[in-house]
Amino acid sequence: MHDLLIVGQGAAGLAAALSAKELAPKARIAVLDRMPAAQAGGNTRWSPSNMRMQSLQEVSPHFEEDMAAASAGRGDPAYFHTLAAQAPETLAWAQRQGVQFQTMDYFLKAWPTRIQPVGKGAGLLEAFVQSARDKGIEFIHGCQAVQLLTASDGAVEGIVTADGQRLLARAVVLACGGFQGNPDMMREQFGERAATLRPISPGTAHNDGEGIRMALAAGALASGDWDGMHIEPVDPRSPRPAALVLAYPYGIVVDQIGRRFFDEGGALVHETWEAFSRTVHFELPGSVAWTILDASAQDIPGYANAVRSEVPPVQADTIEALAALIGIDPGALADTVSRYNAACIGDPARFDASKLDGLSTAPGFAPGKSNWAFALRKAPFLAFPVAGAIVYTFGGLSTDLQARVLGRHGPVPGLYAAGEITGHFYAQAPNAVAVMRALVFGRIAGRNAIQTTHP
Repeated sequence: MHDLLIVGQGAAGLAAALSAKELAPKARIAVLDRMPAAQAGGNTRWSPSNMRMQSLQEVSPHFEEDMAAASAGRGDPAYFHTLAAQAPETLAWAQRQGVQFQTMDYFLKAWPTRIQPVGKGAGLLEAFVQSARDKGIEFIHGCQAVQLLTASDGAVEGIVTADGQRLLARAVVLACGGFQGNPDMMREQFGERAATLRPISPGTAHNDGEGIRMALAAGALASGDWDGMHIEPVDPRSPRPAALVLAYPYGIVVDQIGRRFFDEGGALVHETWEAFSRTVHFELPGSVAWTILDASAQDIPGYANAVRSEVPPVQADTIEALAALIGIDPGALADTVSRYNAACIGDPARFDASKLDGLSTAPGFAPGKSNWAFALRKAPFLAFPVAGAIVYTFGGLSTDLQARVLGRHGPVPGLYAAGEITGHFYAQAPNAVAVMRALVFGRIAGRNAIQTTHP
């Protein structure tokens, strides 16, 4: 009999285990992960783990207002208030577990400050796992939970594993991610094309929704935006995880017949990348677009951070030659670029890649470009293929501020959840928040779960 079982060895699960062990040093606590030790950790292992913090002591300005805006007013203000209030203390606690932090290498140097663990997500896991082993927390790898064991009153009493083991526990924390790695669930929620979405990392593919399914089967309520996902534009030529191509606001994007289809300058890139990537994957033939830039893009400070692919762009001295190299009709792409160039009416001297500069195309030009619109004339011209890669899904379990999983009649006794498995995101993923909330609410989940068994 365990005092606490935690399903998932990512940031949320490890935070739960460590915080519980601190409150109850003699408690028997185990962390389960479906993968071998070297691959455990889900999305966290591959994540940059950027955090929306001004410093380790304070969240970024307007944090709660930004959360409300990202969720289109549908998110729970109390959830994000708790996140903001507890983030500094939680990161200080993470430091005590051995995690070191640094200012991150964000896409453009003039963008707002973010912080991240040294070594990114893998560094965070390494520190947490070492701290957990030092404290006597047990790890069970290659172990997939498929069912919750419940008593006659609905209280959770443990789990059943894929090989039929029954692991008993006084409480369970689910921290095993969303369902982006499950083609059937993806198809059911987003349509046929969703089943072919590439995962942004190997860890992403390990999240197959088993925690969500078994909690719902045990009476948990669903929450979050089940039509929502965090998806980012990547270079499909690259085998590298998160081979992002984020330079599209400073050029144009076209489909495979050379037509523009999107306002590349509608907002800062982390505010448009989900809509852009979903359009590419779900609406364009072949689910691929092309970012077209001229040589001046490479002069933008921080440009190297905006292109994370190791594969060089396709390059040519004329638009027609570039089109021939990427399989687009040369006349069609040349016409698109010519009409776009003619519509760029502002003073190029106003260009400022770090903010919304208002440098737009002429009224009536469609699709318009709202910012960073300047003519593409400087050779060589560059092209990157772009495809959507899923990071995580928004639909998940309903939880309260104590990280208790909610059922029809209130909290499900003995069941807690944190991280991507919970349904608190709507409309658009708030930038640099996923790992923050995993740590904050994972810590809350662990502390509250162990208090039910060791008050």
